[in-house]
Amino acid sequence: MTSIALTQFSHGGGCGCKIAPGLLAEILSRAPQGIVPPELMVGLETSDDAAVYRLNDSQALVATTDFFTPIVDIPRDFGRIAATNALSDIYAMGGTPIMALALVGMPIAKLSPDVIAEVLAGGADVCREAGIPIAGGHSIDLLEPIYGLVALGLVHPDRVRRNAGGQAGDALVLGKPLGVGILSAALKRGLLDETGYAQMLRHTTQLNRIGSTLGGLHGVHAMTDVTGFGLAGHLLEVCRGSQLSARVTLAQLPLIEEAVAFARDGVVTGASGRNWAAHGDAVDWPADAAPWMKSLISDPQTSGGLLVSCSQDAVPDVLAAFHQDGFAQAAVVGSLTAMDQSAGSRISFL
Repeated sequence: MTSIALTQFSHGGGCGCKIAPGLLAEILSRAPQGIVPPELMVGLETSDDAAVYRLNDSQALVATTDFFTPIVDIPRDFGRIAATNALSDIYAMGGTPIMALALVGMPIAKLSPDVIAEVLAGGADVCREAGIPIAGGHSIDLLEPIYGLVALGLVHPDRVRRNAGGQAGDALVLGKPLGVGILSAALKRGLLDETGYAQMLRHTTQLNRIGSTLGGLHGVHAMTDVTGFGLAGHLLEVCRGSQLSARVTLAQLPLIEEAVAFARDGVVTGASGRNWAAHGDAVDWPADAAPWMKSLISDPQTSGGLLVSCSQDAVPDVLAAFHQDGFAQAAVVGSLTAMDQSAGSRISFL
């Protein structure tokens, strides 16, 4: 373990330090989008995971960027988690990454070159695993440590999978269990043991490269990754983009066991409450559900799982692809339904 606790420098960690969804929507509504060329297949319109620009009939460029403050104290682990999370947006569009650029902001007076180098080495480890180079980047002297990537990828235009393509009757499949944000809150309070930390690291550094395969499967209609806005927030984006609603069965949600125990004891992130404040009015919550479950469905996931909307016929192939790639807890968690035009998109938890 390092003697430098990286999380002491940051007010929030990982995807939990995102701007709250309600405030972000207000900011973006006041910002002009600029030009929108016909080649831009995916832009700002549905808050998708990455931009997609058609290059020709067989190739489209997928571009995204993601960075955040430390979610763990070990520098190399921080770099690994941040890089895994950044590449996830490429996979969530059905693409394959081709290269990355590093984004680095560090308090130079407080962190040694060795510590900063370890953060970068962690990012390089993940990019090596993904089979891509870190081909450059940018660095600044900053009060809080931040690290992340600009990630570029390629995808066939016909295999782009947006967060806005779901169809009524589609099954919803979640690739990773929920609860990473809760584990990060426990870590910051000194409550997370070695077993819990190992679970956290395993899920946050598991590349979602199965997305490249899922994008080519018949019957896969929409895809996103569950990150800072939690399951409910990102599913609501799918619903609104697809002009649909959703039903989710709480008992079918894959959960990190250690996170459940902490949630029962009230160990949650501040971002969970902000997420619920932003999307809670679009959620129907069962009266007999355990109150602590709310913190799990709004828990900010750092490098969370892919959420796939697919036809019922495609479910066996989607689950098989997930399981064969090491996502043992991938499961069907619900379905998309027709939207009541007067009520708009809603999520009903059962």
